[in-house]
Amino acid sequence: MEQNYNPASIENRWQNIWSQDKVFEAEPDSRDKYFITIPYPYLNGNLHAGHTRTFTIGDVIARHKRMQGYNVLYPMGFHVTGTPIVGLAELIANREPQTMDVYSNYHGIPKNILEGLNTPEKIVEYFSVEAEKAMRSIGYSIDWRRKFTTTDETYKKFIEWQYNLLYEKGLIVKGSHPVKWCPNDDNPVEDHDILRGEEATIVDYTLIKFTYDGMVLPCATLRPETTFGVTNLWINPDVEYVKVKVKTDENEETWIVSEQAYNKLTYTDRKVEFLGKISGLDIIGIKVKNPLTGSEVITLPASFVKGGNGSGVVMSVPAHAPYDYLALKDLYDKDLSEYGITENLQDIKLISLIDVPEYGEYPAVEVIEEFGVQDQNDPKAETATKMVYRREFHGGVLKENTGKYAGTKVSKIKDLLTQDLIDENIGEIFYEFSEPVVCRCGTPCVVNMVKGQWFLNYSNPEWKDKVYRCIENMDIIPEELRVEFNNKVDWLKDKACARKKGLGTRLPFDKDWLIESLGDSTVYMSYYIVAKFLSEDIKTEQLIPELFDYVLLGKGSVQDAAEKSGIEASVIENMREDFNYWYPVNLRSSGKDLIPNHLLFFLFHHVAIFGEENWPRAIAINGFVSLEGQKMSKSRGPLLTLSEAVKDYGADISRMYILSSAEQTQDADWKNSGIESARRQVDRFYHFAKDTIDTKCTSGACREKQLIDRWIQSRLQQRISETNEALKSIRTRQALQNSFFLLLNDVKWYQRRGGKTLQYDILDTWVRLMAPFTPHICEEIWSEMEGTQGYVSLEKYPEYEPQLIDRDAEAGEELISNTLSDVEEIIKVTGIKPQKLVLYTASQWKSEAFKQALELQQQGNLNPGILIKNLMQNPEMRPYGKEVPKFAKKVVDDIKAMKEEKFEMVCGFNLDEKETLQEAISFFEKEIGCEVLIGREGEEAYDPEKKARFAAPMRPAIYIE
Repeated sequence: MEQNYNPASIENRWQNIWSQDKVFEAEPDSRDKYFITIPYPYLNGNLHAGHTRTFTIGDVIARHKRMQGYNVLYPMGFHVTGTPIVGLAELIANREPQTMDVYSNYHGIPKNILEGLNTPEKIVEYFSVEAEKAMRSIGYSIDWRRKFTTTDETYKKFIEWQYNLLYEKGLIVKGSHPVKWCPNDDNPVEDHDILRGEEATIVDYTLIKFTYDGMVLPCATLRPETTFGVTNLWINPDVEYVKVKVKTDENEETWIVSEQAYNKLTYTDRKVEFLGKISGLDIIGIKVKNPLTGSEVITLPASFVKGGNGSGVVMSVPAHAPYDYLALKDLYDKDLSEYGITENLQDIKLISLIDVPEYGEYPAVEVIEEFGVQDQNDPKAETATKMVYRREFHGGVLKENTGKYAGTKVSKIKDLLTQDLIDENIGEIFYEFSEPVVCRCGTPCVVNMVKGQWFLNYSNPEWKDKVYRCIENMDIIPEELRVEFNNKVDWLKDKACARKKGLGTRLPFDKDWLIESLGDSTVYMSYYIVAKFLSEDIKTEQLIPELFDYVLLGKGSVQDAAEKSGIEASVIENMREDFNYWYPVNLRSSGKDLIPNHLLFFLFHHVAIFGEENWPRAIAINGFVSLEGQKMSKSRGPLLTLSEAVKDYGADISRMYILSSAEQTQDADWKNSGIESARRQVDRFYHFAKDTIDTKCTSGACREKQLIDRWIQSRLQQRISETNEALKSIRTRQALQNSFFLLLNDVKWYQRRGGKTLQYDILDTWVRLMAPFTPHICEEIWSEMEGTQGYVSLEKYPEYEPQLIDRDAEAGEELISNTLSDVEEIIKVTGIKPQKLVLYTASQWKSEAFKQALELQQQGNLNPGILIKNLMQNPEMRPYGKEVPKFAKKVVDDIKAMKEEKFEMVCGFNLDEKETLQEAISFFEKEIGCEVLIGREGEEAYDPEKKARFAAPMRPAIYIE
């Protein structure tokens, strides 16, 4: 091995060897298979640290499963459909300053190359090459024979087949669809067009039609059920309101809304005619009719109402909405005569309409008291609101005063009630952004209804029921996200599946439309299996529906598919066999931002197209990655590309850092200080391996073992067990804690204690344990070790061997380590230069009391009274009757405070502490630098200051001279 760790040379060498020897090219065989996929990246920029995390987690699982004996398929493709790449090409062609700056400085594209990326095709070609290069540079164990881009003509045939199938099943329908729209540009906007609000979603509000004097005052709400609890409406006296005539196919009404709301209504599928302005003052103090209850409620002034939110008219439900309750209270003592209001507002009775397990009659009132909210401006008001809404949504049930809806869960009511309101013409749907959206041109965007749009009919209850069943029968990692998946299915509505602009596949049954980019990214995992065969002289036009029907669904016959496609029957049969071997997907690993869209669609399309035996088996979710505390952005920066990380730090160091920085759905923050620390740790691993290899030592498994050898053997088994358990639930941080950081500490202690016999065995286990995380350095070490063959990437992953667990050895080393720490602390505090050290172990009666206390704790009966009673029944304990109660209380406190790992270690141990310390005398003398004696309490020993009486089990008394 080279003297110093050189990541670049090691990593380049092994990447080339893996590629040349086709190590990760998977073919069906007799082994159990494991098919893992991650979201293919979108190619409107270079891969960054966020991709690094998701993709590396996937690679670790793929490598771990491969070493566990599974036949693993880990493929990759590239996503390029939709509008962002088209928009990027236009921005580059126009030399847009921010774009040129970001892609030059953050994406690292030389300006002369960047200026040439002025068409979508050139962008796709450039970034697909760069993405594959980046993924190879970090060592992903991908089968690259299966790569494709979503604009490949062969892939388009696959998508056409899928959409024809969905259309035939009645799962694609035609209607109107809301889109993000720039009024200035008169065009839809996508993420690349947006200056602010790129993560905004289109939310469907329910408009409740309160009426007054033949006019409608519509209120937008996400919770239509709360209409039963409305006590008043809120109007802002300073907002400009307008009267407008609103026509739909069914009827014509006069509405009063804010000026901004009128503007938004002009983009809906309603005909809107301006009738005139009206002051907010004129509509405060009037009585409006609640369309659901028939009761009249008053309109009250509120400065917090924004004209740009909803309709500019807000309904108030103070029993369940903390802000409404606070606002109403604030008006109790105010003079409202200027609005013509003379009523005593304290006479307004709160209306409770939801039973919530955590609250009584009025949840809003209770939560305000619980959080100590002072007024509307108190930041805690927002927290209180979220708490009430969350508890009402997940556990609330409607009360008797909601009529026929009584007993319905809040989580199930919205769609049902909204449809009823629409049918009775007392409610409508109104689309609004989840947050303000501003176009790059600076114009606030609106939601525009596009007519004649094609939808995936995700609201179909039978389709949803299948998805619920799929979620119920699959693993969701972490498990607590299962509820979120089900909730997202609840809320999912029909989604547009086609647009007029961008890259992609045309709808086979309506060529004017292109299939939307998320819509063509749902079952492409099955295409990976087909893709391998498409280099074998199969032409695009041969990919007919009958071929996909047979290969992917088993429909029809191989003879029919061969005759119609012109592809040899043997090739088609091989494709079918490959599909039957690899499907279903065992694990889909992805970022948490894809739960409400891609991952849901992934499930919906699988259950619609494939039989239950081919539904996905598991989904794993991870969090985001920021850069030095800042959110990364492809289009604005800051950004750390995958290639840049590998170039600056090396592949293995980057892998280890990103995997150890956060767990599962926690967000990670890439910090230079953190990765520098990872560099030093990997360097230590390299030098331990080099030292071990240079000594020419071999396995010591069959040699006689000292206490420290039995200890390291036992610790290794703990680390192996914990690592495998963590990887089973995809907790890569926990896995690395055990396989590297904690094991590194174990190795340091083993070496400090003079352990040598098992150094080779430690390395043999350690290098295999670390191979999924840092594969290049592990291949390098493995290739240099005595007696090893082949690739460590294909070796057997260490398995837990319980017979090698040695609790006595672990307790013994715990005793030695803790004793040394105590001695060093005394020396540090007192400043003594020791001439002699005497250690006194506890007397036999104390050890017996300790063992009995451990047994009681195991039984769940440990308390001082029971322990003292049990001890005093032993005649041998009676001479110590005065000391037993005090000692028993201390032992009980110590054991109850023990961490689980330590308790398991000392429970049932059979350790002679004096003998253990005597075996370590030379170690103590080397560490302390003086003569060391070992004695036992109650035996004659050198004890000038009577220290021995303070000895306790696992805690010797100490005398330093």
